[in-house]
Amino acid sequence: MVVEILKGEKTINLFLEFLHRNNHSDMVILKNTKTAVEQRNSVTHSATVFANAIMNAGTTRDKFLRDNLDWFSKATNWAKFSATAGLGVIHKGHLKEGMNLLSPYLPKEEGNGSPFSEGGALFGLGIIHSNHGEVVKDYLLEALKNSGTKEVLQHGSCLGLGIAAMATQDKYIYETMKNYLDFDNAVVGEAVGYGMGLVMLGSQDEEAIEDMLNYCHETQHEKIIRGLAIGIALINYGLEEQADHLIDLMTSDKDYILRYGGMFTIALAYCGTGNNRAIRRLLHFAVSDVSDDVRRAAVMCLGFVLSRSPENCPRMVQLLSESYNPHVRYGACMAIGIACVGTANKEALDILIPMADDVVDFVRQGALLALSMVLIQATSKQDPQVDKVRKIYIDKINNKHENTMAKFGAILSQGIIDAGGRNVTIALHSRAGHKNMVGIAGLAMFVQYWFWHPLIHFLPLAFSPTAIIGLNKDLNMPVFQFQSNKPPSTFAYPEKLKLPEKKEAKKVETAVLSTTKKAKKLAEKKAKEKGINMDIDDKN
Repeated sequence: MVVEILKGEKTINLFLEFLHRNNHSDMVILKNTKTAVEQRNSVTHSATVFANAIMNAGTTRDKFLRDNLDWFSKATNWAKFSATAGLGVIHKGHLKEGMNLLSPYLPKEEGNGSPFSEGGALFGLGIIHSNHGEVVKDYLLEALKNSGTKEVLQHGSCLGLGIAAMATQDKYIYETMKNYLDFDNAVVGEAVGYGMGLVMLGSQDEEAIEDMLNYCHETQHEKIIRGLAIGIALINYGLEEQADHLIDLMTSDKDYILRYGGMFTIALAYCGTGNNRAIRRLLHFAVSDVSDDVRRAAVMCLGFVLSRSPENCPRMVQLLSESYNPHVRYGACMAIGIACVGTANKEALDILIPMADDVVDFVRQGALLALSMVLIQATSKQDPQVDKVRKIYIDKINNKHENTMAKFGAILSQGIIDAGGRNVTIALHSRAGHKNMVGIAGLAMFVQYWFWHPLIHFLPLAFSPTAIIGLNKDLNMPVFQFQSNKPPSTFAYPEKLKLPEKKEAKKVETAVLSTTKKAKKLAEKKAKEKGINMDIDDKN
């Protein structure tokens, strides 16, 4: 029992039971979204798939998927990859049954399945076993070795291995993935970069950093360089001043993608420290770099550095949120979302709500996502703005003239604000102030969705169930109660939406015109005169 607790398996099982038993996700929201979005628009279709996965993360409830199999089957290629990986998000933490749940989609010996579905299943398997992948590491390694020339399987295997073997510093897995860089394939190389960084998370392995930097300068593929740059940032997680030399190297590189990686290296090395030098560096690049990607990342990364003092972030980025550059404005939104996550901070909301109507579509997307992060687990009793924001999401989704990018943000935000059956929050730090390494890495990977949508599935790594679990002297869960000085309505789950009632059509009486009445009387008079009894129907 003690070993189970120390490994975290006992906690995972208890959280899984809690999320399953107390799931309050609202399927009507998803049904309304599915009805509102255009059937042929693959972006909004994918957004709804992502929202379903996040809304039901860790609850094991896949009812919406089973009820809409025909609709889900419309996903093709990489959308199918993401949809299958979403099963891993829904069943995250179901360690005992993870392999069985995904077995229909995992690669078969016959090799006649869809590579996108199989690759997504390998990624999903890693998500289920995130940071507890002893059971599946060997299977994922074999899947990678047996993938032949199927780049999608290799992509899914590397992402799955990265999550399952996170921070293990397993040299064999690292070297196996590194060998796939030799093929110089953009799709595979990007996933290899992320996977290597996740496996070596926080290790400051100089040999790994040197290998990855050298390859960045050798390849011409932007996707590979980006994957390796973020991988290097992950390796330098929590190192603070020890990472300064590498930060200098990356931020002065002529390749803007390496400078982009340098921003995230600052963010992860100094996450939660509020370090003044790190903040000054990020602000410098936010206003001076020639690349919009670097400027956007620099502002966004302020959120990570200030994540332990969220009240400072809105003031820090307020002027940047009014910048002429939309990339800087987007970065300001996400910085507030990351730093003020779950706080319902009034200053943050005052900046974000007007930005939901920005003139640029991706800024609106960032504002909507940030609002969902700030208001996650907040109720309308605690802050009346919650209902207003939920209405903004519905209006954006139903507005036929709204841009697809903003709709994508609104749909995904509906999933985030109700994440985990309305029973989780996004936690970068524990209540005692300790950094949540898995959560920080997961959120850093999530914001890369800008370039690659499947990375949205990394967000649940940052989820923390809002439950209190106690143990008695026998290490069993006792029955205990809490006294709250607030009325239950303060912390009540939001009311579920109701499907519109179908009204029965009432039979309307036929209107009789005055000319018809005159004609009828005239006909009766003539009939009387002729002595003929005419039976005239009143309804003519």
